[in-house]
Amino acid sequence: MNENTAQTRAHRTAEVERNTLETQVRVALDLDGTGRGSFHTGVPFLEHMLDQVARHGLIDLDIQAQGDLHIDAHHTVEDVGITLGQALAKALGDKRGIRRYGHAYVPLDEALSRVVVDLSGRPMLTYNVEYTRALIGGFDVDLLRELFQGLTNHAGLTLHIDNLRGINAHHQAETIFKAFGRALRMAVEPDPRMGGVMPSTKGTL
Repeated sequence: MNENTAQTRAHRTAEVERNTLETQVRVALDLDGTGRGSFHTGVPFLEHMLDQVARHGLIDLDIQAQGDLHIDAHHTVEDVGITLGQALAKALGDKRGIRRYGHAYVPLDEALSRVVVDLSGRPMLTYNVEYTRALIGGFDVDLLRELFQGLTNHAGLTLHIDNLRGINAHHQAETIFKAFGRALRMAVEPDPRMGGVMPSTKGTL
């Protein structure tokens, strides 16, 4: 990809809506953005984590969701993950010319997490996280796995998440989301040496 092509290449964007009897979710994203985030889900901690993905992934991300929060946040968090995964897959298109793989280590004080991404087309989540407490404020940390599972299944990516250490559960979660944003940013980045070639010997991802 030459400099003129890089400058004129259209942004990779997508907008997806998912409506069920439990939730109504809309996700709009721009993979070639500047890290702007806008969130209205009714789940403040989730929004704080998604903002890390936008900022550190340099992804413009707008997520609006209404769900059955009178029951709990499970359906809302899971369906945000599903819809985000669908939008990511749509924005990536056929994945020609991208780096495909991304990884990041991110610390926050005593906590350290590693995230590795492969935009493989094959859904697989490996999630090794033992939180030091079950709730962050009123947010159930088990729901973070549900978010990443939904995203992984519907984006068609292989995702390895490892929290290597941490005492503060908020720090543990934040390092995961920052590292995910950084790893995703690397994986979706156009590789000028690929020249639009599919990054797979299979010829498809």
